[in-house]
Formats: sequence, C-alpha cells, structure tokens
Amino acid sequence: MTKSEPGAQSASAQVFPEGGRRVVFYMIYDPRGEIDDYIPYKLERLRPHADHIFAVINGALSESGRARLEPLTDTILVRENVGFDVWAYKAALEEFGAEQLAEYDELILMNYTWFGPVRPFEPLFSRMEARPLHFWGMTDHDEIVPNPFTKEGILHRHLQSHWIAVRKSMFTTRYWRDYWAHMPMIDTYTDSIVRHESRFTHHFEELGFEWDAAFPVVDFPGQHPALVNADLLLDAGCPALKRRAFFHYPPYLDQHAVIGRWTLERAAHYGYPLSMLFQNLVRNSKPRELYTDASMHEILPEVDVAYDPGHPLSIAAVVHIFYEDMTDELVERLLYLPVPFDLFVTTTSEAKATSIRESIARREDPKINFVDVRVLPSNRGRDLSAFFIGSKDVLEPGRYDLVVKIHSKKTVQGSFNSGRYFKLQQLGNVLSSPGYVANAIALFQKEEGLGLVFPPMIHIGFPTMGRGWYANRQPAEKLAKELGIRVPFDEISPLAPYGCMWIARPEALRLLVEHEWRYKDYAPPEKHFDGSLAHVQERLIAYAAAEVGYHTRTIANAEHASISHTALEFKLDQMGATMPGYAIDQIQFLHRAGWLGHGGIVALTRVYLKLNHPRVAGLLRPLDRPARYVHHQLWKVRHPETWKRNNPVEVESDIAEGELRSSE
Repeated sequence: MTKSEPGAQSASAQVFPEGGRRVVFYMIYDPRGEIDDYIPYKLERLRPHADHIFAVINGALSESGRARLEPLTDTILVRENVGFDVWAYKAALEEFGAEQLAEYDELILMNYTWFGPVRPFEPLFSRMEARPLHFWGMTDHDEIVPNPFTKEGILHRHLQSHWIAVRKSMFTTRYWRDYWAHMPMIDTYTDSIVRHESRFTHHFEELGFEWDAAFPVVDFPGQHPALVNADLLLDAGCPALKRRAFFHYPPYLDQHAVIGRWTLERAAHYGYPLSMLFQNLVRNSKPRELYTDASMHEILPEVDVAYDPGHPLSIAAVVHIFYEDMTDELVERLLYLPVPFDLFVTTTSEAKATSIRESIARREDPKINFVDVRVLPSNRGRDLSAFFIGSKDVLEPGRYDLVVKIHSKKTVQGSFNSGRYFKLQQLGNVLSSPGYVANAIALFQKEEGLGLVFPPMIHIGFPTMGRGWYANRQPAEKLAKELGIRVPFDEISPLAPYGCMWIARPEALRLLVEHEWRYKDYAPPEKHFDGSLAHVQERLIAYAAAEVGYHTRTIANAEHASISHTALEFKLDQMGATMPGYAIDQIQFLHRAGWLGHGGIVALTRVYLKLNHPRVAGLLRPLDRPARYVHHQLWKVRHPETWKRNNPVEVESDIAEGELRSSE
C-alpha cells in the first residue's frame, strides 16, 4: 500500500460501506461501432457489483451495438472520438453531474482494453472493499528513471488506467474537480500516458490521498506485470487480461520472453472463452503481430491425436489442375482426409479434363463422394480465378463446413530445387498424411472461430522474408477499402498463404467470395506479376477472414518445421553477428540506419551518414531514391541469373509446347 502524510484530502480513507452503491463509467471504442461478445460477457458479470453502468462510446455505435448494450447499461453516451479514454471519462463526469455522483460511494473508471473476468470479480471486490483507501486500481506500473516518454525525470509508480476505483471521500473534493477541469486535450497515446495515466496516481498521492493496487507490482517479477506477467496475474486471481499482450510489438515481447500462448492456455484453464478474445483481436490487430504474439503456428503430428469422428465436418476439395500429370499426386493427398469428400476440379482445356476424369475414375475410391471437373473459359488469374469465379457456387455459405484448396504447383521460373521445395512445402504442410490431416481438421472442430490454416511463409529458395508485400501493398489497400476490410495492415510482410494452398471455412472467405470478380480483372498468364489481382488476393486472404471475425493459424509437419527452423536460426545468427543486443535493438538500429539495398559502398556510406552526420544525410536525401533505383537496375544487369532466381514473380513465364507454363 502507498500512503502519504495527511494533507489536503477532506476526509480520511474509508472502507466501502456495507450496502454501499457503486457507479461504473465504462469507456468503449470500436472502429466499426460494434459491440463484440467480450463486452456483454464482462458487463453481465460486473452488474452484481454496480448499481449504475454508464457506457461512454468514443466514435460511432451501430444499431446492433446499441441493442446489445442497452439491456446491460443504465446510460449510454456516444461522443466524438477525441481525447482517448481520458476525455471520455471527463465527458461522462460532466454528463452524470457532481450532484448525482455524490449519491454513490465508489466510482470506477474503466475502459475496454482488457478481457475478463478471467477470474471472478467477487474475491477482488470483497478484498478491496475492506481496505480503507481513497482510490485503488487493478494493477500498477513500477517507477522508471528516466521517464521513457519524456526522456527525463521520473515515470512514477502508477495505477494503470483500464481500472481505477475512486471512493466518495476523494471524488467529492475540489482537488478531484480541479484535476478534471484543467485536463488538457489528449491527442496521442503518449499524451494519455504522460498527462493522465502516469500522472493521476502521483498527483493525488502528493495531495495526501491513499491508494493501492489489487495486484501490486511488488508482488511480481516485472515492472509492467499486466504486459509481461499476465499469466502470473491470472494465477494470482486477477480478473483482467490486457488486450495489448496480443498485439504489442513482437520483438519487445521476445526480449522479455513473454509467451502469449502460455497466457492463453492459462485463460482457457480458468474458463474464459477464447473465441471471444480472438473475435475482437483479429479485427483490430495486425494479423502477423497477433499471429506472432499468440504463437499461432501449429506443428501437427503424423498420428491422429485430436480428431473427433463423432462430429464430422462436410468437406469440399477444390483443385485447379493446369499440369494434368500431377492429378494422381494431388488426389492421393486428398485421400488423406478423414471423411469422404466432394471433389471439384478446374482446368483449362477439354483435353486436360478428359485426362483428369480418367485418372480419377481409375481409382474408384469410396472416399470421393462426387466428382465435378470443370473447364474454365480463361486461365487469367490461374488457381485464384478458378477458385473465386470457377468454383464460386461451391463456396456458398452453408454448403460445406470446410474447403480444401490445392493446385498443381510447378514453379518453373526459378531453380529446380527451389521449385521442388516450394511444392512440397505447400502440399506437405497442408496434406502430409492421414494422421496429420485428421489433426488439421480437428483444429476446426475445436475452434469455431478458426477461419483458415495454411503453411508458414516460404523462405528457403525464395527471398520472401522482409518483402512479402512486394508491389502488392498499394493495390491491396485499395482493394481492401473496396471490400470493406478495415483490419490494420502489417508493415513488412502480410500474414498470407504464399503458394495459395489452404483449408478454410467458406464463411471466413465471404468478403472475397461474394464480390463479383471477372476473368478480365486478372492479368493474362504472361503478365502474372506482383501488383496483379491474383497476387493481391493472395495477400488479403487472412485479412478478409479477420474482418468477419475469423482467426488464422499456420500448420506444419515435423519434417518441414525442422528444415525451416534450422535455416531460420542460422540466417538470423549470421545477421545478428554484426549488431549487438536483442533483436529489438538490431531492428531499431537498421531502421535508424535505413535500408541497405544490395550493399556496397553506396549503401554503407548512406548508413554512415545517417548515423554520424544526420544533417548531411538530410541534405542528400532527395538524391537517395534515384541513386537507389540506378544502383538497383545496374545490379539486375550485372547479375541476371541471381535476379531471376530471387525475383521469379517479375520474370516472364517460359513458353513450352504452345502453352503458357508459369507458376501454378
């Protein structure tokens, strides 16, 4: 407990009186104006402890959102989205009025930035009601010198603003009124920390008011338990699980060894429905950051350990076969599915269709319920136009529980080894063996909110890492806006099914399926480069699923996980050898230094100037882009084979046997 010398307060600290009354100001912000499931879940369990719940909405509130809130709240105030939670509280105080507030014994200022209750509210209230205090919070942050936000002075130990309870002996004083009357506008997240969250506790402590945290920082090993010790907080009985633990900058959490997967396991252990957590996070987080923070990569065993035969899912297999010689290989993989399935094949000529039908008919396998081989009018867009146009009817809501999408993949532009590995990395991590596939399907049985699974990013034989958007970022942003996808984009590389093989719920792909695509929207095969529609769609798959509330996982078998991890470990070790510190330090160093391009004296000079003579670097900045472009083009001319191998998406397809044979 933190206690100051008696000072300006008008009354001594008191316990919450028996039969006392409590009002909660609950601030909500949702960019879509909706109310996700975790909010009613929280308010229903808060109601026994609150005589009045005042919901203050920053921004819009949809009709459906209001319908969800009204039965659970006593007052709803919708205001302009300015001032963050600080000015939302200020507005609520003004709307509620000091006279009405004085009828209550405790006020809780609470915001939407946490999930819960993961642990019950009752023990928390019982314990804190018995404490003689002027104000208290759920968790607090330790002191830091110097203040990381101002780079000077002290960041005082303070209660965190997602839950601050204030007793009547404090909120009826002029000091309370003065604090809010002189509150400056909050324009940024940093403002909200510096001008309110980190100031509030110390300000009132200096005035002589007594406070404490229900789960004080001194009881935990980190300075910021709500972020770095969230699992320990849950074990200690804390009802609140901060949302930020699942979308904070991953290298920071890596530095502090924060394992979000373990935190999720603890929350599930205590009975919190993770589906509500993911429903909210996927729509409001950068997919790759959430994927990383929550460790959403599954290494599946080859022996079935999870599939529930008592709850089978109906499955459609959608296969685009450009190379008909791969028909048997692809069908053999599909027969690993644990239940009979309907097979839909798309191809580009009647001759190929005949060959494909004959190959499938020879099998007479009872696993294949139904076969439909379709000849497409165009190969523009390849497997993706075949999926979203040629197989659109298969993806109608309710027709199938799951769709498995694979295709005849031959990456003929690159080296033999890179093409072979890419094909096996895709097929092997989607359809590895009967046991493996059963475990993959079991993920969907277990998680209703799981929208799709696909292999992790390809990085062996291809320079994808660090540039996964390629030339697709701008057209993806444009298309996302057209489709109503508001999920924030990842900065460096999107979370995407590079290679376009996956297992998905059709409902998760709804935004892409419902759109009226045309074959002429896609680039012809000889111009199937980055920036064209198929490449853009590929990178929007997980974002489209997230917009409608479905989360994404990647899956891999043990063999590919071993190959991938050892390669990644060595590459990162080599890159890390030239820079000290944690990964976050190395990343920040490179960001400050600027992009190195293809190396050489020009790039090194640019780094040297930026780090040691920033003013000179600033003067030369207008010359940077044209110089980089010239250097880039010269490098392509001098190293044509390396360029073709590392940039297959920019190389025109080879023409063989009168057909355009490109990356399928």
